[in-house]
Amino acid sequence: MSTFNHTELIKNISENLVPLRKSQPEAMQAFGALSKAALAEGSVSAKHKELIALAIGITQHCSGCIGFHIKALHKLGCTRVELDEMLAVCVYMGGGPALMYTAEAIKAWDAMGPGSAG
Repeated sequence: MSTFNHTELIKNISENLVPLRKSQPEAMQAFGALSKAALAEGSVSAKHKELIALAIGITQHCSGCIGFHIKALHKLGCTRVELDEMLAVCVYMGGGPALMYTAEAIKAWDAMGPGSAG
């Protein structure tokens, strides 16, 4: 499990991708459009789609994904109970490695929540 600040991590990722956005604007715009379309409100709510995206990030061991999707879930009004239920499914499906990233997600949730400094 990492010990980094997820707010700082997602800021760094965004900054580090600036050169790629400049050199490959069509590809990066297409990725952004895919993200927007996939996560849009529909028959499945945007919040539930973000929970799915976070679950995939956890089981794929992606710390950046954890940061970006936790931030989005806070904005969408996700509750800690909803998060915890989804995290239990991650552990069920991903075993021990997912448990380690679940701990990271909990830390990010607490650090990035309303009223937090991070």
